[in-house]
Amino acid sequence: MDTYPIHSHSLEKFYYIDGEQLGRHYKEHLSDYRTWNQKEHADSWLVFPENIGTHISIDETSVSNGELYTIITNKAARGLKGSVIAIIEGVNSEVVIQIIEDHIPEDKLNQVQEVTLDMSDSMRKIVRSCFPKSIRVIDRFHVQKLALEALQEMRIAHRWDAINEETNAKEEAKLSKSSYHPIVFRNSDTSKQLLARSRYLLFKSPEKWTEKQKIRAEILFEQYPDLQQAHSLTHSLRMIYDKNTIKGAARLSLARWYNKVGESGFKSFNTIA
Repeated sequence: MDTYPIHSHSLEKFYYIDGEQLGRHYKEHLSDYRTWNQKEHADSWLVFPENIGTHISIDETSVSNGELYTIITNKAARGLKGSVIAIIEGVNSEVVIQIIEDHIPEDKLNQVQEVTLDMSDSMRKIVRSCFPKSIRVIDRFHVQKLALEALQEMRIAHRWDAINEETNAKEEAKLSKSSYHPIVFRNSDTSKQLLARSRYLLFKSPEKWTEKQKIRAEILFEQYPDLQQAHSLTHSLRMIYDKNTIKGAARLSLARWYNKVGESGFKSFNTIA
């Protein structure tokens, strides 16, 4: 409580006070909110040049009501005090560049040696313009996320095919005045259910599957070998990041991985490779 921020309402049960009133009095009288030099534009942008460092990150985040903001942070602060360099409403690169260049001195911008970012063109443009002396590093989280999304895209495509096949089979059975009996696998799933219920297991490494998930994965991969191959690609990408600590070895492993993606012919993976 002495070293971490705490909401005023949380103090009520400890000190038998009106938390809402305390919060209001703190804001209006004890804090410097009314004289804060960034108060007039705080709803649109905040910039803290003193927090800049040699290694920073830039990303988009949703702060409230689904509205997107561009946020730049100092990696050395590790999310604690002094982390935020800038937070700017929206993801328009031109707007972000203008605010950063207008309110952070050029010598500070030139101090930045490395920027971690995602694969979006807007973020790349911001970094190239505002931090010209830095190298760009693609965040592994975003790369792995794209790989997992590509895998799920393939699963969803198969599921739509299964839904359409089931719908057509039901219509044919209705026209021929016969009963419709879907194929049921040994775990009691139909094709449509198998593909729907496999969503979460495809996010995980095989060693983290439960016994039921192992059985479902075995059936899934028997029926859809391309999903097994795609899952193998996402898993091997994860292993490259987890196991490789030497830059040269990691680069070689990634080159081999890209070759495998090209050989697979999976169009959903094109956003990465």
